[in-house]
Amino acid sequence: MSHPLTIIGNYVSPYVRKVLVCLDLKGIDYVIDPIAPFIGNDDFTRLSPLRRVPVLIDGALVLNDSSVICQYLEDKHPTPSLYPADIGDRAKARWLEEYADTHLADVLVWRLFYQLAIRRHVFGETTDERVVQRAREVEIPAALDYLETQLPADGFIFGDLSIADISIACYFRTASFVRYAVDAERWPRVAALVQRVQGLPSFQKLARLEDSMLRIPLAQQRDALAAAGAPLTRETMGCDTPQHGLPRG
Repeated sequence: MSHPLTIIGNYVSPYVRKVLVCLDLKGIDYVIDPIAPFIGNDDFTRLSPLRRVPVLIDGALVLNDSSVICQYLEDKHPTPSLYPADIGDRAKARWLEEYADTHLADVLVWRLFYQLAIRRHVFGETTDERVVQRAREVEIPAALDYLETQLPADGFIFGDLSIADISIACYFRTASFVRYAVDAERWPRVAALVQRVQGLPSFQKLARLEDSMLRIPLAQQRDALAAAGAPLTRETMGCDTPQHGLPRG
């Protein structure tokens, strides 16, 4: 009898969300230990030496990095495919995934969400308002200007839903937790794609779980997710004291 995959990582993380969407679209069962990386214990560090999420455990195999994990899922469960068939489109989809995982993560997560939510509510630190202001006024608009040139007027980027669409939408979902939304008049293609992808059943299913734990202390989130029906692991690698790290995945 095969066992479900195990995912380690918090639902709020865009990296984790990307993997969970891929799992749902492919119909793959999993259980999840929904810890934030900065509360991972020593067992977590052994599995994730960079202390980043997500982590995937498939039997004896342990994988880190959301892009590595998604490609593994695609190789092992090729239907439905989440990567374009055309070699050029497939390469471009991977580039847009990389752009999301690096630059969108930097400006939307680290310079906005982390400053306004994690620093303030997890570590009790003061938000650097200069970082937030520059992100809102300069860095995020520049990223959206680029994306607007890469996206179609309607539909998904390569016709069928792909890892590129999923990746981009994941970061704007996390940014929405600190009340950031794309200006649809200035960037209509980005706004339309984000709305289209986030409206998919796989995203909506996760959104219900995410909403159940938002603005709840870390120590209480697991119970809230259990009550909401999340497929939790029996044990957790979480600990009580948060510590700074590099929770990028």
